[in-house]
Amino acid sequence: MARPTTMTVRVSGALSDFVAANVGEDGAYENVSEYIRDLIRRDKERAEQDALDRLKAELVHAFSAQESSYRPLTAAEVIARNRA
Repeated sequence: MARPTTMTVRVSGALSDFVAANVGEDGAYENVSEYIRDLIRRDKERAEQDALDRLKAELVHAFSAQESSYRPLTAAEVIARNRA
């Protein structure tokens, strides 16, 4: 497991006000660190979902293609294509 990293983030104006409204007694988070960790987790989940959605779209396209459009590939050809 990676060691925790300390990061400094500066926000001002409307962003700072927005963070302040979400932290503390009236907010959903106890502290700024908890809020930032949650934002990062959600962004990670969104990126993973985007990747899954792209894969699903590719599979739908592949399975709907005419069989005559397929051609045999070796494992080396698949690897080379995926690296490009």
